[in-house]
Amino acid sequence: MLRIAVPNKGSLSEPASAMLHEAGYRQRKDRRELVLVDAENEVEFFFLRPRDIAVYVGSGKLDIGITGRDLLLDSGSPAEEILQLGFASSTFRYATRPGTAKDVGDFGGMTIATSFSGLVTQHLADNGVDASVVHLDGAVETAIQLGVAEIIADVVETGTTLRNAGLEIIGEPILKSEAVVIRGTGAPDDDPKVRQFLRRMQGVLVARRYVMMDYDIRVEHVEKAVALTPGLESPTVSPLHHEGWVAVRSMVPSKDAQRIMDELYDLGARAILTTGIHACRL
Repeated sequence: MLRIAVPNKGSLSEPASAMLHEAGYRQRKDRRELVLVDAENEVEFFFLRPRDIAVYVGSGKLDIGITGRDLLLDSGSPAEEILQLGFASSTFRYATRPGTAKDVGDFGGMTIATSFSGLVTQHLADNGVDASVVHLDGAVETAIQLGVAEIIADVVETGTTLRNAGLEIIGEPILKSEAVVIRGTGAPDDDPKVRQFLRRMQGVLVARRYVMMDYDIRVEHVEKAVALTPGLESPTVSPLHHEGWVAVRSMVPSKDAQRIMDELYDLGARAILTTGIHACRL
């Protein structure tokens, strides 16, 4: 069986489980379950702390896993990302009191508090900065107020929490993270079970981004219409019983669907319909 690590809690857990369910895999009904066997799909799921997943996958104990890019890099584990999943996006940045520093080059001799000590240590080394790193679990905003550090490094969404603590974001982002599928760096590239899993997950990503659009249009306007709806390869065009009309079917980006429908209508298309895509293979 393919052995897959899945986050058991936190911001990664629910979206990961939802995506796996859309991909046709069984998911646990009880949060206390630590292992779930999906015999029909020949997969065994292990529900683990998100921070531990890269370690298990990197050691070869598990074949692949779902975790955050930030957690992967912070672990230092010999694992690599093989697919971006498009959820749990975040930005990792430095912050401090106004006037303390302008960018990472000013951090020499200072102390930085963070929950991602491995990631920050590597970033400082990459920039040739000699600074101390203090590892703290959980929120780090109070580290400066309590005199533990002059700088903090943390996940930033809107920056409101930092501003409320009297801090400002400085320098360029350390990292832009999101949920990713990972495997051990020494794992074979041609494992058929892993390839099948990736195809399923990619199918979910595509199904979420596209809708199927159907419409009828006069033959003389087909070229202009299909220019609006080119599809992934090319649209399906079928003659209708009513002479001079054809039916067109094509995948279009869901974010553009309403605009495309308006433009098709102005072009003379009628019976314009959109339907959701639940699964696909490309």
